[in-house]
Amino acid sequence: MARMTLATLAAGAASLALASAAAAQDCEPKVSDAALIEPGKLIMSTNPTLPPMQFVDSEGELKGMRITLGNEIAERLCLEPEYVRIEFSAMIPGLQAGRWDVINTGIFWTEERAAMMQMVPYESQAISVSVPDGNPEDIASVDDLAGKVVGVEIGGFEEARLRLLAEEVAAKGLDPVEVRTFDNFATAYQALRAGQTDATVTIDSTAAEYAKRGEFDRAISGLFPTPVALAMANEELAGAIVDVMNDMMEDGSYKALLDEYGVLANTEPFSVRGPSE
Repeated sequence: MARMTLATLAAGAASLALASAAAAQDCEPKVSDAALIEPGKLIMSTNPTLPPMQFVDSEGELKGMRITLGNEIAERLCLEPEYVRIEFSAMIPGLQAGRWDVINTGIFWTEERAAMMQMVPYESQAISVSVPDGNPEDIASVDDLAGKVVGVEIGGFEEARLRLLAEEVAAKGLDPVEVRTFDNFATAYQALRAGQTDATVTIDSTAAEYAKRGEFDRAISGLFPTPVALAMANEELAGAIVDVMNDMMEDGSYKALLDEYGVLANTEPFSVRGPSE
């Protein structure tokens, strides 16, 4: 069944259709041209390998909760949304180099990252371990990963936490966990499907989606719950996005969107957590 729009889920919510260039011209942008990479556009980077949060559908279109959220933010800022599909490892350097305005890929908030970027946490995510259908290795705990090959996307929070788990397993005198990194989560899951790895580490939402599809089992979930954020380099833009997010919280459209995807929503007003915090 198709997912409902915010207009259906929350009375008074704005339409979630993609903001077009014509639509952007109907109102005055809420940020100055100097705050944007390209006037009139909100350019966002995303790694569309995490269904249902961000992915490419059968027609090649970007879909998912975070894409919907980005489109809504752009529309409310009177800007045209534009997405750059890129591997996660390139996102922070690309933001710093001025290639995009926003990292919209579900980047985990950490103190180290907040020292480099303006970050606006808006959801909570945790980490899961996916295994082949039927869980042939009977993996039920972190210790069960001992002696296994575990795949993960390179350069992200998930890799860092998987390596921490591997250290904990080794400290117990168990067989080492072999961490195998991939350019993105799609290729990590392809390796699991091909039997090249025993498990894949990803976010809870994506592991749950694959389990729902019957492609993989979710053996472990709820590890390292951490805020997930949008990330910007420009302070003015970050402040404008905070204002939009707080408006969405007030009119109910923000919670409606996250509820639709089973994601834990913020209950306190949004704020920037970055270098100037």
